[in-house]
Amino acid sequence: MSKIEFRELTQVNRDELLELLNEDLLREHLIDHEYFDSRSLNEWLKIKVKTDSLPGCRVRLIYIGGVLAGWCGIQPDDKGVELAIVISQQFWGVGVSIFKTMIGWVKELGHKEILCHLLESRPEYKVLKRVAKKVHKTELLGRCFTTYCIEVDRFAGSKL
Repeated sequence: MSKIEFRELTQVNRDELLELLNEDLLREHLIDHEYFDSRSLNEWLKIKVKTDSLPGCRVRLIYIGGVLAGWCGIQPDDKGVELAIVISQQFWGVGVSIFKTMIGWVKELGHKEILCHLLESRPEYKVLKRVAKKVHKTELLGRCFTTYCIEVDRFAGSKL
């Protein structure tokens, strides 16, 4: 497997990020929104940089083998703290490795539990269901999600 790198948002090539965020296959599994342009990308980046500066939060770009693969974040949520991973389809097989790294961040940042919201278009994740203390449906921004509530200490002893 190629090396996974997590970089700060300030290190992004904006053209590459714009292309990635506008990938149709990626957008199928995200909340509906307009395609990004340079202005909306700048706004999105500002929001994510601000989120990254909040206590208990971390937002990073994901590079795999030197290629921008997506972004990930530990960020505020209406119900607590959310773990988000957004990667291009060509890198979907690397999601578990990214998740494991992020669980380490969650512990480092002092969180006891984390939420993972997966849009209804995604299949059920048996591994997440196994390590979750609770799985339920959530409606966010007019869309239905499967929400996995993971206790960090409980996860530490589990095998993915």
